[in-house]
Amino acid sequence: MATETDPVHVLFFPLMAQGHILPTIDMSKLFAQRGVKTTITTTPLNAPLFTKTIEKSHNSNLQISLKVIEFPAKEAGLPEGVENLDLVTNMESTWKFFNAISLLQHTLDHLLQELRPQGLVADMFFPWATDIASKYGIPRIVFHGTSFFSMCATDSLVRHQPHKNVSSETDPFVLPGLPDRIELVKTQIPDNARGGSEDDNFKKLLQSAKEAEKRSFGILVNSFYELEPAYADHYRNVPGKKAWHIGPVSLCNKNVEDKAQRGKTSSIDEHTCLKWLNSKKPKSVAYVCFGTMSNFSASQLHEIAMGLEASGQEFIWVVKKQKGDEDEKETWVPEGFEKRIGNKGLIIRGWAPQVLILDHEAVGGFVTHCGWNSALEGISAGLPMVTWPIFADQFNNEKLITDVFRIGVGVGARKWIRLVGDFVKREQIEKAVKEIMVGKRAEEMRSRANKLGEMARKAVEEGGSSYSDMGNFIEELKGSQMRKQD
Repeated sequence: MATETDPVHVLFFPLMAQGHILPTIDMSKLFAQRGVKTTITTTPLNAPLFTKTIEKSHNSNLQISLKVIEFPAKEAGLPEGVENLDLVTNMESTWKFFNAISLLQHTLDHLLQELRPQGLVADMFFPWATDIASKYGIPRIVFHGTSFFSMCATDSLVRHQPHKNVSSETDPFVLPGLPDRIELVKTQIPDNARGGSEDDNFKKLLQSAKEAEKRSFGILVNSFYELEPAYADHYRNVPGKKAWHIGPVSLCNKNVEDKAQRGKTSSIDEHTCLKWLNSKKPKSVAYVCFGTMSNFSASQLHEIAMGLEASGQEFIWVVKKQKGDEDEKETWVPEGFEKRIGNKGLIIRGWAPQVLILDHEAVGGFVTHCGWNSALEGISAGLPMVTWPIFADQFNNEKLITDVFRIGVGVGARKWIRLVGDFVKREQIEKAVKEIMVGKRAEEMRSRANKLGEMARKAVEEGGSSYSDMGNFIEELKGSQMRKQD
């Protein structure tokens, strides 16, 4: 049993997907820096993603440990080795993956019984974690991995159903009750919200997550108050959720080594990458990356290549490696493309050290899928963005970037399509890239983005809003445990 002098112990249980694992690694570092003992739970094939962080933390006397649990891939009908959602390419396998996750309930039960932490930070996709934690009197905290704005927008959509009042897929509707006028069209909202029968399972999972969230201790949000104050307040007051903003969590990676080693092993040597960037003028390079889950067709990759070339801008383009990629290269790379662009473009096939690149002075803009980790990393780096949402919460985040912050330009993606997204033509890509890189509008967006980046850095420093809210959270967690003991 913990006493007042013992460090608070928090167990982190992230969804096995890169976009959920990375902020969890960062969160565990931030908590450990505040004297909290942290343990991260993951599976054997995901464990290497945490190794370097844990080794470095031990050298810095931070208490971060790893608890490896088996992933029941075989029991759920998944191929051996599929322990990460980023490896799943179709809906059938997606459901097998989530079935495998649901089989981890007994494992979590045993873990909590063994470790008895003072708090469990579990991903929103583990709704059953709330009741298991409750069984041992342990507060369960939810991690969504998205913005206050997106959670408010989703709540408005579910609460008011405004999309049911328009007759056409392309007629705009307003999300009621939000601090800003936010318009969407039906094609930009998730399948399950539109009533797609194929997503009945997902609808049930989200409903279950929503119910579990109501019974949880609260929500940790990777954001900072100054970024979206109206939405932080709205979320706490209208849906009435208890939430703490503790981000941007990626800013805990302060030196080149930390930024380069974050996540998977990079497909490019950090020195090669930095040497290329160091040869470029300030704000001259557009960084193009669409996250770990998007699966663009060869024809879409071809359009991106042609659009980037036509823009005349220097660029780094991260292309996700697919199975059999060696055979596919020739189908999407335009004839003579790499020869023509020469040193003007750098193509990284696979994993890139994104935070390292975004923070480099040569980078002047970011073409992004609007996943919240990427969006917040772009904001922290003070960059204007081309927004190219694909699915999940990304259309919400696009509206935040383009309509609320006014630091981005939409590429013209209008259809929410899981993993593959809407098809965008080269002319739209060329126009949008130019718009964030050169001209008066680009400078205005960059100026606004720079101010947000400065606010982000101040928020995580001692005395900043996120630093203080993390302290508030730790104190509340301690208080809940002391009350329990009384």
